[in-house]
Amino acid sequence: MRNWFKNENVQMVAVAVATSVGAQFKINPFREDYFRIGLGVSILLFLLMIMPHLSYIKTGILTGLASIAFQSADLIRHVHTLSMLESMRDNLGAGLYYVVFAYGLSKIKRRFHEIPPLLLGGIITGIDFSSNLAELFVRGVLSGTNIFYMREWLYLLIVGGLRSYFVIGLYNSFAVRQIRLLHAEQEKRIEQMLSVNSGLYGEVFYLKKAMNTIEGITANSYELYRDLREQDMNEYSQRTLGIAQQIHEVKKDSQRILAGLLKLYDNEKTVNMSLSEVVHFAGKANRKYSEMLNKQVKIEIEQQCEGESPYYVPLLTVMNNLLANAVEAIEQEGMIRVRVFEQDADVHFVVTDSGKGVPDAKRGVIFEPGYTTKFNEVGIAATGIGLSHVRDIVQSLEGQIQVEDAPSGRGTVFTVMIPRVNLMKEADAHDTFDRDRG
Repeated sequence: MRNWFKNENVQMVAVAVATSVGAQFKINPFREDYFRIGLGVSILLFLLMIMPHLSYIKTGILTGLASIAFQSADLIRHVHTLSMLESMRDNLGAGLYYVVFAYGLSKIKRRFHEIPPLLLGGIITGIDFSSNLAELFVRGVLSGTNIFYMREWLYLLIVGGLRSYFVIGLYNSFAVRQIRLLHAEQEKRIEQMLSVNSGLYGEVFYLKKAMNTIEGITANSYELYRDLREQDMNEYSQRTLGIAQQIHEVKKDSQRILAGLLKLYDNEKTVNMSLSEVVHFAGKANRKYSEMLNKQVKIEIEQQCEGESPYYVPLLTVMNNLLANAVEAIEQEGMIRVRVFEQDADVHFVVTDSGKGVPDAKRGVIFEPGYTTKFNEVGIAATGIGLSHVRDIVQSLEGQIQVEDAPSGRGTVFTVMIPRVNLMKEADAHDTFDRDRG
């Protein structure tokens, strides 16, 4: 049924029928009873504006024919002495009105979004008035009646203006709502994309560090093979060589994976995102995370520094993890405050939570690789990127990260400081990964 209604011919017939039905709700401004102004024109105008893919002229012709049929049938029902031919003759002008009106609109259909609303209303009023004159002329010729009533012409002009501006206002309201829905959908997709990129960035960072480790193991294994061979320990040297070759194969596979993943970031080198957008997306994502954990966590953001950064993915990865850790540190309900400000040529990102805090004895190890306080129900450690890699990402931007007690005495404050010149500079051939100091 839905595919059937997508057919343009069906849509044009539907517009014609809707207009003809709407035209039955009418007023009679003239002395003559046969000249009527109904809702049909408003319906036709609105439908044509929201359906620019239709052929306006064909739709106008179909609407004119449907109008003649509907009004003729209605006239015969009330005036039993009229024949069908006489009734159709009396309503021919009304049918011509829709044809002329649709033809006039077809000349500006491609410019609805370009013409200012006030000017557009004036143009459509002119088209409406011209269509009414065409209808009056046909009625005058066929019925032999006088059509030169200046007061009625002025009335038509005023009614046409009111009708045009009303429909344009309705159309603009409809367009604004569509834009808002589209914006909400795009923001949702951006959030999903950023979430995926943030997680992917952390995994790529892991993989690059692992590549350095694998390279070192390969070199050590080959040196051990040579030492064993020099000592005539051929059996062990061959086994060691086999291990070195296997490690080398793992390294090559890892390099291929890493190269493929890095291409995803090559397309983003010329794309920037503002700091406020990064913090906004991180805050929104972790509000949802707190709801998923059935916690009541309020996240407040205080933005005192702004700028565009090409390194928004690593920055978002850092902020996401710091906020997620803060959410997890809060038991049932609490507060997380995010401050962004500039001081001494550094951009500071300060995340303060009201959670259980970090014991003094553990502050020296929380940034060590492998350290975690999160275990699942069977005692298996979490697989998040961890604070050690958060630190490494920050250091890749030549920044620092610090941890201290919250001023209130309960909770933790994580402070990330990154040189503004590194965070805000234009993306160049040196990717963040190439500048990794880890």
